[in-house]
Amino acid sequence: MSQQLSVAMPSHVIERVMQKRGRMRIFDRFEPSRTALVIIDMQCFYVDGLPAALQIIPVINRLASAFRERGAHVAWVSMTAGRGGKSLWPLYHDYFFSADNGARHRDGLTPGNPGHKLHPLLDVQPGDIQSSKDRFSAFFPGACDLHDQLARRAIENVAIGGVVTNFCCETSARDAMMLDYRVAMVSDANAARYAEDHQAGFTTVFQSFGDVLTSDELLDEVLR
Repeated sequence: MSQQLSVAMPSHVIERVMQKRGRMRIFDRFEPSRTALVIIDMQCFYVDGLPAALQIIPVINRLASAFRERGAHVAWVSMTAGRGGKSLWPLYHDYFFSADNGARHRDGLTPGNPGHKLHPLLDVQPGDIQSSKDRFSAFFPGACDLHDQLARRAIENVAIGGVVTNFCCETSARDAMMLDYRVAMVSDANAARYAEDHQAGFTTVFQSFGDVLTSDELLDEVLR
């Protein structure tokens, strides 16, 4: 079974959540017209080196199609780490990488580089929202225009998928909640390098930032 399909909250986390709010799920319904599927960093640079990311592409495409059919929105967010050979996040590249790996990350996620493009197997449509960020979070002020694009469409609910679960996806979920979006992370539409990382991202979000739902739960029970 793939890591994307094997998410189960630890018993102590469930116990804490039930003591805190008295229910497992936070939100019962997302109004489609006020909801966006937000897919994070499904670019060739990341996806081609992460088999788990390839596995979730069919799920993401199914979600995107269903969202459009129901009058909801689809947003694709890309990481842009460099321009013209210069880092857009020098502290990250200078201190958190070796020199070679920092340059590879910077240049591979520079517009015009094949790695910067969204993966060709993704069903991206002309009417979809596209946005670029230069930090982990798609909702960090000043780092991405996604919040502004969603606000213009009166979006109040976001369902988050993409890579990787415990970095850019989890961080985006946290910041979206801080901006008063109602958040769900889609367990089988996220991918991480390791099963433990995948689980950790969801465990944190489930406790205080949003729901963690399968794609079937989202489509059959919430987006209606």
